[in-house]
Amino acid sequence: MKIVVLNGSPKGDTSVTMQYVAYIRKKFPDHRYEILNVAADIRKIEKDAAAWNTTLDSVRSADLVLWAFPLYYLVVCSQYKRFIELAFERNAQDVFAGTYAASLSTSIHFFDQTAHAYIHAISDDLGMKYLGFYSAEMRDLLQDEERKRLEKFVSLLFTAVQEKVPVQRENAPLVWPAITYIPGPHQKIQETGSKKVVILTDSDGSSPNLFVMTDRLYKTFSGSVEMINLHDINMKGGCLGCCQCGYDNTCVYTDGYIDFFRNKLLPADIIIMAGSVHDRYLSSTWKQFFDRSFFRGHIPNFKGKQIGFVIAGPLHQVPALKEALTAWADNGGCNTQFVTDEVSGSGELDLLLDAMAARLLQCAEAGYIPPHTFYAVGGHKIFRDNIYGGMRIAFQADYRYYKEHGMFDFPQADLKTRLFNALLIPLLRIPGFRKKVFADMKYHMVQPFESVLKSA
Repeated sequence: MKIVVLNGSPKGDTSVTMQYVAYIRKKFPDHRYEILNVAADIRKIEKDAAAWNTTLDSVRSADLVLWAFPLYYLVVCSQYKRFIELAFERNAQDVFAGTYAASLSTSIHFFDQTAHAYIHAISDDLGMKYLGFYSAEMRDLLQDEERKRLEKFVSLLFTAVQEKVPVQRENAPLVWPAITYIPGPHQKIQETGSKKVVILTDSDGSSPNLFVMTDRLYKTFSGSVEMINLHDINMKGGCLGCCQCGYDNTCVYTDGYIDFFRNKLLPADIIIMAGSVHDRYLSSTWKQFFDRSFFRGHIPNFKGKQIGFVIAGPLHQVPALKEALTAWADNGGCNTQFVTDEVSGSGELDLLLDAMAARLLQCAEAGYIPPHTFYAVGGHKIFRDNIYGGMRIAFQADYRYYKEHGMFDFPQADLKTRLFNALLIPLLRIPGFRKKVFADMKYHMVQPFESVLKSA
């Protein structure tokens, strides 16, 4: 059986993900393996027709395609994303169609599910037979039990391919909005006052609705408002995963991105991000924007800001994309709103865009940020534990920020709760005391709120 591995790491063979592939090859040597470094070689693949055709020939000859990648900002890296875009732009779906597929990722389990949901949907759109995923914590291969788990997954995967098991498509084809947006007159112009608004777009003319939506939003505000196209920022490339920025937030790239990020985005109060759906995400240009912001590490870059997402295309048919964008904003400590062109007509879209502008400004003036949800609460604990522990050497800038801002909030640091538990837990071993405590538990739960309600 021939297994073609589409390597989604910008670091090529020298990546953690490829160590897992190397282990698979050693444990299952009776198969033929071909590794294609499509993320690392994306510029050559995109520009060199021979390189592109060679890649397609390899995929065409595969019994199984393994999507193997590290996690980059809740999905795959921008270089890998660009390779996937090329498959659709160049109508290469027939090369992938009918081939079995699976995905393998390495990460710290921060939204690995959205990355695999993306690859699953892409496999469905390419007509592949997707057999599941294996999401490894990046250091799992160092543990005997996890190596055994990986071997079981691969053994079952290879057996399924050899037995040609039937596979049902899970993701329905996308249906694009039929509306051609023609904006009407503004009912009200929003005065920005002291608030700074930045509208980011990747508009390149391929989505007329996106261009018109952003233009209307731009004209809705009066005052400090700026529209910036990501194509004009001079980003030389995607994040390389080198982690050199981890020490002091200095990126190895010397292009226009860092100054743009620091001088345009960080001072803004409201940031509106406008893009169109490309396959099952936004464009690879938008993905590059998110990936390159990693020079700031795992800190909440846009804490306290209002974020608007203006999306052209079937956003609500791609729940993993909506989840990824929502989680990104929640982890960043932002307030978020969405508007798409999935509407009945231009009048409805006018109202939605006008309402977004007004609401973003109102929330900015009030300083309103909603309480965190599971996305941010769980994400904080993953980052906190890793930055305090195994990632501390590489990400010293993060460590300094977390320490300075009290983000190492481990439960053992709460002395009051520790003392309370130490006293009460032994007492609960007494049957009569335990019965009394649990009988009155609902009253104990609300008692701490009495003083707050009295003083309200």
